Amino acid sequence: MSKEEKVLKKKSPRNAKWGYIFIIPFFAAYICCTLIPQLMTFYNSLFMNYRDGLTQVGPKFVGLQNFVKLFSPDNSGTIGILKYFGNTIILWLMGAIPQIVVAMLLAVFFTSYRLNIKGQQFFKTVIYMPNLIMASAFSMLFFTLFSPVGPVNQLLLGAGWVDKAVDFLNIKISVRVLISLMNFLMWFGNTTILLMAGIQGIDQSLFDAAMVDGASSTQTFFRVTLPLLRPILIYTVITAMIGGIQMFDVPQILTKGIGMPNRTSMTVVMYLNNYLTTSKNYGMAGAVSVVLFIISAALSLVVYSSLSRQYKKPARHRKY
Repeated sequence: MSKEEKVLKKKSPRNAKWGYIFIIPFFAAYICCTLIPQLMTFYNSLFMNYRDGLTQVGPKFVGLQNFVKLFSPDNSGTIGILKYFGNTIILWLMGAIPQIVVAMLLAVFFTSYRLNIKGQQFFKTVIYMPNLIMASAFSMLFFTLFSPVGPVNQLLLGAGWVDKAVDFLNIKISVRVLISLMNFLMWFGNTTILLMAGIQGIDQSLFDAAMVDGASSTQTFFRVTLPLLRPILIYTVITAMIGGIQMFDVPQILTKGIGMPNRTSMTVVMYLNNYLTTSKNYGMAGAVSVVLFIISAALSLVVYSSLSRQYKKPARHRKY
């Protein structure tokens, strides 16, 4: 390196350090608010630490004993965490599948240049409004509507369709449908807007080329829109899945925190909450949290790899 090059190198501004400085707040917040609590949760899961009446038992190091107890069957032969995880998956699928399908249809409908729908901003606002309602308020509304003395039962009795009030909140299928319906209503607007943004980011010339080649709307969707929308769709499915696994507020309020009937609507986080509010069993609560984290991470990897496999393949010429 010549003398002139060394002088220019010393005088040239070095802006790379400012990039590192600007991302320090994010990493500081992540370490303090996320990483350290996660490590502490795993640490607490290795201890026996709970309250028995007014007596505090522990903390006492027990290793993986809390995890062994977590996966041990109870007196009825049921492994609680597996049952509640199954409930959670069922409730999530019942709400997430219609949510993604309807959101995709609405996103394609509103962004179609063939239809040229007017007033998109108005429709975006309308479909997003349920997302602004607190889950607790939504749950109380449905609890009131479908209670034995609620308006729904009064309408059914008045129309003569039933002889006595239907206890919707004590029927397994109706409780699950109500929980899934509430989650669908609260989140399909947010999903629609994300998918609309993804579709609007696709180059319009690709749709024009498909139209010139004689592709139908269905062929354009599956051969152009869906492949190019895959990154946004992966993000949407993974975030919806993580939110579904962490489902708590809606079933907690609707079922009075007991997952009625017979705990068929109790989720994993409700199960976790019982350890924190009843026995103050921080060791078992930590074990449930660690298992929940591992399951969420594993399912996220499975969804990501399965949805992105075709996206990563080299593009090939396809005929419409």
